[in-house]
Amino acid sequence: AGILLDAHTRGMKVGLVEMQDFAAGTSSRSTKLVHGGLRYLKQFDVSLVAEVGKERAIVYENGPHVTTPLWMLLPIVQSGTYGMFMSSVGIYVYDRLAQVKESERRQMLTVAQALEKEPLLRQEGLRGAGFYVEYQTDDARLTLEIVKEAVERGAMAFNYAKAERLLYDKSGRVNGAQIKDLVTGETYAVYAHKVLNATGPWVDELRELDHSKRGKTMHLTKGVHIVVDKARFPLRNPVYFDVPDGRMVFAIPRDGKTYVGTTDTDYDGNPGTPRTSAVDRDYLIGCINYMFPSVALRAQDVESVWAGVRPLIHEEGKAPSEISRKDEVFISPSGLITIAGGKLTGYRKMADKVVSLVAEELSSPTHREILPCTTDKIALSGGKFGGSEQMPAYLLQQIALGVELGLTESQATQLAHRYGTNIAQVYDAIRKAGDTMAQFGLPLDVFGTLLYGIQHEMVVTPADYFVRRTAAMFFDIHWVRKWKEPVIRFMAETLHWSQVEEQRNRAELERDIVEATEVL
Repeated sequence: AGILLDAHTRGMKVGLVEMQDFAAGTSSRSTKLVHGGLRYLKQFDVSLVAEVGKERAIVYENGPHVTTPLWMLLPIVQSGTYGMFMSSVGIYVYDRLAQVKESERRQMLTVAQALEKEPLLRQEGLRGAGFYVEYQTDDARLTLEIVKEAVERGAMAFNYAKAERLLYDKSGRVNGAQIKDLVTGETYAVYAHKVLNATGPWVDELRELDHSKRGKTMHLTKGVHIVVDKARFPLRNPVYFDVPDGRMVFAIPRDGKTYVGTTDTDYDGNPGTPRTSAVDRDYLIGCINYMFPSVALRAQDVESVWAGVRPLIHEEGKAPSEISRKDEVFISPSGLITIAGGKLTGYRKMADKVVSLVAEELSSPTHREILPCTTDKIALSGGKFGGSEQMPAYLLQQIALGVELGLTESQATQLAHRYGTNIAQVYDAIRKAGDTMAQFGLPLDVFGTLLYGIQHEMVVTPADYFVRRTAAMFFDIHWVRKWKEPVIRFMAETLHWSQVEEQRNRAELERDIVEATEVL
């Protein structure tokens, strides 16, 4: 997504093909933090901490509606990863490397202060806590807003379009791909001067198609998160805490829930269908009960789960949690350009790196001047507030308008924060509801967001809407179950599905519900 926006704004004609929905892979299955990477300071990866820390501020400024500053608690425990002195020094260094703004620089808390912030903390062995700022994001919507911004400017992006094979010219240089439309079954030959492989866990699969999978390869690891209702785990602050096996885990409040993750285990299955096992779930429950013993969480308290695959670059002899999150670029003999590794926070710099390489290769033979990267100053779709400081007043105004339309204050607040400056288009959809909404038994908030999703966000299936446009599959599974049938009926009518298509999309949604609520 970042490559699409960067390349287009430099004057290139660029298209993106995604075989699933946008962000259906790793980009919707992260810990949902645009964070400065304090954990990488522990690995002495200073350059990575500095880079992603600076990028965090840019991501927030360009899309403040999908990125929220949160004060994170780092409990200092006896025999933990960080002692009180090292935590203080480490977070101080982190603040400086990441160029954290003064109002968000770390505080060091006594035991009493830490327990005042978070009474659920384990008291045994507690020595105090660090208190510092991280940024929470809706990872899928961040990805989507980048794509939408590029498309609104004239770039091309297609979901459910799979690159089945690469195409080559007479000299063996890659010059396109055969693309299959997975909705209609039609295939197309698409040609380009440069072909980029930015497919995350699938980069080696594309390299195999190109017969260039040699040298460094991908090392896939699985990360699992569990979600618990806040009434059962009433966490006040996000907490980044030690667990007995030496790893560190996040517990983060969001939308009336608390989610906890992540695991980090080797994975050799299908990158598109990672599943949460009972072992994964029980490991995270054990982590919660270790740091928050009064919670006494049980398996039946877990409402939903998600599993994602990290596409890391293999390092011999290293455990999953020890492998660097750095990105690398590979260029094959055919000219296929692959970018692999990296972190969500660093997406823009990764795009800059690979697009600058393409720009150099395109301009060398023609002496055509291609513009430098400017995405650090481009507000994303939905983020056109004129600066993040203008957002609160704008949202208050839009929330009031939503209430006038008939939404509850809670619904209007949720939608204004989710859609940012695009909320006006969601409200327009609500105004046009008429008899259609009643015909399908849809409430205002569902109708408006669903119609907007179909018209402006390329929603193709019910899963697109419930998983990646609203995140309800993870954070409000009861809402999904309540509205799934009216949503399917409305989509079938609006998108002119055949009976077979309706059955297929209903079955896909049911599979996603099972994956989000049951463990192996």
